[in-house]
Amino acid sequence: MKTFTDFGLEPRVLQAITELGFEEATPIQSQAIPIAIAGKDMIGQAQTGTGKTAAFGLPLISKIPREEERIVALVMTPTRELAIQVAEEIGKLSRFKGIRSLPIYGGQDIGRQIRALKKKPQIIIGTPGRLLDHINRKTIRLDDVQTVVLDEADEMLDMGFMDDIQSILKLVPEQRQTMLFSATMPPNIHKLAQQFLKEPEHVSVIPKHVSAPLIDQAYIEVPERQKFEALSRLIDMESPDLAIVFGRTKRRVDELAEALQKRGYSADGLHGDLSQHQRDTVMRKFRDGSIDVLVATDVAARGLDVSGVSHVVNFDLPQDPESYVHRIGRTGRAGKEGTAWSFVTPREMDHLHFIERVTRHRIPRKPLPTMAEAIEGKQRVTAERVLEMVENGELNEYKGLAIQLLEQYDSVQLLAAAMKLLTGDDKKEADVHLTPEDPIRVKRRKPDIRSNGRKPSGGYGGRSQSGGYNRDRQGQGGNRSGGYSKGGYSRDGGSSNRDSGGYNRDRSGSGDRKPRTYNNSSSDRRPSRSSDDSFNG
Repeated sequence: MKTFTDFGLEPRVLQAITELGFEEATPIQSQAIPIAIAGKDMIGQAQTGTGKTAAFGLPLISKIPREEERIVALVMTPTRELAIQVAEEIGKLSRFKGIRSLPIYGGQDIGRQIRALKKKPQIIIGTPGRLLDHINRKTIRLDDVQTVVLDEADEMLDMGFMDDIQSILKLVPEQRQTMLFSATMPPNIHKLAQQFLKEPEHVSVIPKHVSAPLIDQAYIEVPERQKFEALSRLIDMESPDLAIVFGRTKRRVDELAEALQKRGYSADGLHGDLSQHQRDTVMRKFRDGSIDVLVATDVAARGLDVSGVSHVVNFDLPQDPESYVHRIGRTGRAGKEGTAWSFVTPREMDHLHFIERVTRHRIPRKPLPTMAEAIEGKQRVTAERVLEMVENGELNEYKGLAIQLLEQYDSVQLLAAAMKLLTGDDKKEADVHLTPEDPIRVKRRKPDIRSNGRKPSGGYGGRSQSGGYNRDRQGQGGNRSGGYSKGGYSRDGGSSNRDSGGYNRDRSGSGDRKPRTYNNSSSDRRPSRSSDDSFNG
């Protein structure tokens, strides 16, 4: 394994790496950094959480002069969260060199971004919709860009950004370095690479199993109406440091977060209907440990990197195997072990087997935790808290009353009462109600699975070829919403709607893109998906 001193990075960059505590480069960094420093085009295939940001960020920072006052590097990401995360990491890596980077994404006041652009950042990290907005306003010019990075390229194309990416890349000088990073390599990625990359070097660090080996995976077969009780027992038994619980819809997340709070758990919800300020507040509380359980839609499956997540719980199974991989990838990061549990209703067993086939990983079944196991888990945590307090001392002001109580009552009884009080059992009787979700079912035909886990169409639900492509433009941002229906591919038609089969597109000033919804139609029942399920840019 290489160390960062082997790459010829400049001293101020190495100083930042040392300050951050990095020692050895990850596999993707070992292969990608020398290619990036050499200025060659590159295609990098690696899962999330493997260190891709530093793989392209370190060479960028190292070769950009501090006195540069033009935008010379452009990083495109699929979501605002990933844009923020990449900008934060580049900021940490460039702290001693003083390189200026700026995240550009929908949902943030564009005037604020325009003011920030006047400080002349050298690196722009942005989502395609908001980038195009600035380009059209002439607040961002790409004439001097020397390096382009497409991060999570497969996700960007899945979200319908192909046209926007092509439009942006055509505005960048042909004499440039282009690096493309993607977890999967479907045909549309190859098409994009052939169009815009010149003799790219290929780097791949895909493991034999799609699922991370450091993640202990298991599923519990449980009826829909018993899921919440199963979750409560699981949290009590496992006592996670930080846990992410995934729900399928925004309604599910809201109800589940409220139910957990009623039962005395430190939890909060995260989904696409929250404002940017609300999202930032929730994530800050989760990162600093103010809440132990984050309940989220698939919005958190990509682009969010929180250290210390010990458990992931799929309260609802995800729609497709790739989402499963990205969900459980929120734990077991940076070489640490993690645990992933999935709740599966009896009618969803076929869908679970489908996930196992695609990920090439058998997920073992485990029994529903018993009440005795849950109580034991709570008591264990309480005992650890008490012992920690004893070791820390500073109990003198309580000793007088403690001596008086011991003279009147049995010591075991007193300690047992204190532990019962600390476990918060008085809160566990709160009545909760969750709206049932329909089970996900797979079609009764053998899926045509390629090596990357995809069907030939590029999606698990399939895309109808009849009908037309429908988008709706209303202005400047990049807001896309809509869904697949049996008659064709429609993205929320609006003011410029054409006849059936036509092209209609929606743009609002926010720059947000809402994901797709899979609708049921007559006898051809397709799995339903929340109209949220990811943060978009």
